[in-house]
Amino acid sequence: MLQRFLDPSVLAGISGLDLVAKTVVDGFVAGLHRSPDFGFSQEFAEYRAYTPGDDLRHVDWNVFARTERAYLKRYRGETNSILTVLLDASNSMKFTSHSVTKMDYARFTAASLFYLAIHNQRDAAGLIVFDDEIRSYIRPSTRQGQLHRLLAGLEQAEPRARTDFAKPLDHFQQFLRRRGMVIFISDFYDSPEHIVRTIEPLRFHGNEVVLFHVLDPKEIRPEFREPTTLVDLETQDRIEITPEYVRDEYQKKFDAHVEALRDKTKGAGMDYHLLTTDRPLDDALREYLSIRQGRD
Repeated sequence: MLQRFLDPSVLAGISGLDLVAKTVVDGFVAGLHRSPDFGFSQEFAEYRAYTPGDDLRHVDWNVFARTERAYLKRYRGETNSILTVLLDASNSMKFTSHSVTKMDYARFTAASLFYLAIHNQRDAAGLIVFDDEIRSYIRPSTRQGQLHRLLAGLEQAEPRARTDFAKPLDHFQQFLRRRGMVIFISDFYDSPEHIVRTIEPLRFHGNEVVLFHVLDPKEIRPEFREPTTLVDLETQDRIEITPEYVRDEYQKKFDAHVEALRDKTKGAGMDYHLLTTDRPLDDALREYLSIRQGRD
């Protein structure tokens, strides 16, 4: 039953991002990061005074009853990090060759990461949805109801316009108060040099940066048996292609693009992971988190 929910053909029929996220996250046991001070165990560590905006679920009400002061319990295992997801909602994310678009797969991925960060790790999480403008910004928070706000933001994200990676970076810098983890989810249809050059300032500020490259399998290995006209979803430019061009020149160029993006990302000290929309999401995320865990 679990695998039915995780298979992309079935994901397309699920309307609730919260159900998808819970199902995916429950499918693996791993974390987004590991802290030397607060990891995954549940050994009591300390009390911290309550401040407005803190999650009331973590208040020690026994202490409050005795002292009339609110304190939060912290445990060895609880982290204190910030996750910000930058979601590409440009027109090229509409593309699909099967039942799940790149946009929907990106939504499912972001929802799963939010569920993991907030529900499992009690981290602050926020969202920036962008194309050539900032379409939505939800400030990172641990407040009660934050997961609901983030999932609602994902539900409202619809592809339009063109991609401009500089816009969310300009916006993000204005709100950068603490270092954390920044995850870009995009099909990255731009030159690898420009992408990395635009994004890497986040690394200079001490953030951990991850690029999740979402592609449809037919973008990676297209199949054409006769001459076809392709239309760019963002620019509306048209190009006439032949099966021979796709098999030879296109394939070489596309493979070189992916390889260059992977190499330049890693060379800049950032993580890169390819996600194809025909792969069960729990399997894809488990692979990435296993690589992280092994590296740590």
